[in-house]
Amino acid sequence: MSKPWSVMVVDDHPLLRRGICQLLTLDERYNLFAEVGSGVDALAAVAEDEPDLILLDLNMKGMSGLDTLNALRQEEITSHIVILTVSDAAEDVRALIQAGADGYLLKDSEPEQILDQVEQVLTGRQVITERLQAYLQGSADDNDSWWQELTPREQEIARLIAEGMSNKLLAEKLFISEGTVKVHVKNLLRKTDCRSRVELAVKVLQR
Repeated sequence: MSKPWSVMVVDDHPLLRRGICQLLTLDERYNLFAEVGSGVDALAAVAEDEPDLILLDLNMKGMSGLDTLNALRQEEITSHIVILTVSDAAEDVRALIQAGADGYLLKDSEPEQILDQVEQVLTGRQVITERLQAYLQGSADDNDSWWQELTPREQEIARLIAEGMSNKLLAEKLFISEGTVKVHVKNLLRKTDCRSRVELAVKVLQR
């Protein structure tokens, strides 16, 4: 088996946090990087090293999940960030995806489903709890003018990102280097005014 993925859990409820950590440690796919109870502690924990993925609660005292997400991205933390919360409010889903979250999952999901969805994010896919996906439809553009501004290659890559392909899989399929894929993705995010692959995928799927 390949090296386990490292995961940091950020949640201000000790009992829930420890339950999530126990769930992760019992699965050989994951290694617990750290568990912290606040956004401030999360920023301190990644000051010198980054986990592969951060599971981030939304409604925390002090720095909220959104504040923490924005701060992590401002510090150029490249870890995948998945929101794990009890909130199924449409405005929360939209705000977190637009802010650059790689996924949005509800805590009432089955434990095995959460573990599998975390793996999907780590392999380059985007995950949003199924019943919440409809909330993002209202944020779609009314026209396709942005799509016409993309080059044919960028359109192709955007479609494949919407299918959930990682940079590595994109490179293999298109016979280009992973570095070239990263350049295309960066340009796509800039041209479409998207802050994450998830937001870009949603935008493409809603055309």
